[in-house]
Amino acid sequence: MEIEFLLNGETMRATGAPATLTLLDWLRDARGLKGTKEGCNEGDCGACTVMVSSATPDGIRHQALNACILFLPQLNGKSVTTVEGVAAPDGTLHPVQSAMIEHHGSQCGFCTPGFIMSMVTAHQNGARDHDDILAGNLCRCTGYAPIIRAARSAAEKDRAAWLHAPGKAPAFAAGSHNGAFTPASADDLAAWYVENPDATLIAGATDIGLWVTKNLAEIEKPAFIAQVPELHDIAISDREIRVGAAVSMSSFQKLIAIYHPDFAEMVRRFGSVQVRNAATVGGNIANGSPIGDAPPALIALGASLHLRRGDMRRMIALEDFFIAYGRQDIAPGEFVEAVSIPRQNDRLKCYKISKRFDQDISALCGCFNITVRDGRVVGARIAFGGMAATPKRASHTETALIGQTWAPGTIRAARDALALDFAPIGDMRASAEYRMKSAQNLMDRYFAEDHAGASLRVAGADG
Repeated sequence: MEIEFLLNGETMRATGAPATLTLLDWLRDARGLKGTKEGCNEGDCGACTVMVSSATPDGIRHQALNACILFLPQLNGKSVTTVEGVAAPDGTLHPVQSAMIEHHGSQCGFCTPGFIMSMVTAHQNGARDHDDILAGNLCRCTGYAPIIRAARSAAEKDRAAWLHAPGKAPAFAAGSHNGAFTPASADDLAAWYVENPDATLIAGATDIGLWVTKNLAEIEKPAFIAQVPELHDIAISDREIRVGAAVSMSSFQKLIAIYHPDFAEMVRRFGSVQVRNAATVGGNIANGSPIGDAPPALIALGASLHLRRGDMRRMIALEDFFIAYGRQDIAPGEFVEAVSIPRQNDRLKCYKISKRFDQDISALCGCFNITVRDGRVVGARIAFGGMAATPKRASHTETALIGQTWAPGTIRAARDALALDFAPIGDMRASAEYRMKSAQNLMDRYFAEDHAGASLRVAGADG
């Protein structure tokens, strides 16, 4: 397979490389660039972070990504900067590198290149939310205080001019290469996938990447779909927000913050910046995980899923997509094209319960969308992840709420009804009892926060 991209400003052609060769392995083994480190090899520690730049209608976009779960075909037509390419051609250090030295941000040094690349990317983008930016980089030596000080210091310095324009990236070339397919359009993908229903569709590879790095799986017929333009479309009307399946979670976070900020806040805890830059909305749905965080929120919002097989399209309620563990309502050769969310007043609250605040898998995730009018519940959509074999609505709980006064007694009845909706299991993340008790407590939390918010709204109106 021939892939063409820029590496530290130089045009690279990876000819004959396996389609599932990771950028990390290629950098270290084929190019001898050892600065990019292998730590966890699953996208958690950030030691392998690189900056990937691409041309957009708004200019060059810089993203921090994990090289360990990034396959070479995903880089076609893009520009990659590693830690070896951060300094100026004359050897002048990047402001981030200088700040790390000045503030003693490195000790053993293994994690340092990854930190540097996350910080360089943020510096190029003018981002200053350093706690979020570095949540995907693990340091066991220095601690984060001197690294954060270095990031803040570097943020006051001018951007590195030599990284502003990394050169013209090669044009993206679609087609079939060495068993891998890179469609140029959704029509190309639809026609090919009907003929190759046993293929594996790869967008961000944050899940499939681990099949290769951890399970040593051989993916015989991969299709790389992240650069299909139509799958990145976002359309907003008076009735709905339609989001293409290949829209990254980072882009979705910015979009949904306008309409449902609590959903966006939960997405902020969806992996790390590096993971969110790669992971896609469609991928988080299509893999059918019972602990995926986006589906419960989307179900609570009444989202619909758009599926395509060849020239045939259909739309289903997202909640109906999940049939059983490992089973979804999707036919061979059919793929997720988009998800649409009805426009509505924001009543959504999302609660992710996990052992760590950042970058952790949920023990459970509860999303509540309850409409109250004149002190009475007139609508309720409640969904959980981690409480059943699939993301699932709490239908008995909703019934216990609708038509009742919005009062503590109603909440107590709804708490009891949760036991009719779910029979959670215990595992390494939480016991069954913990999951049920937490879910019931989240019902109380939604009620308490809603009343506190109502009081603030009234106080604001009076003031």
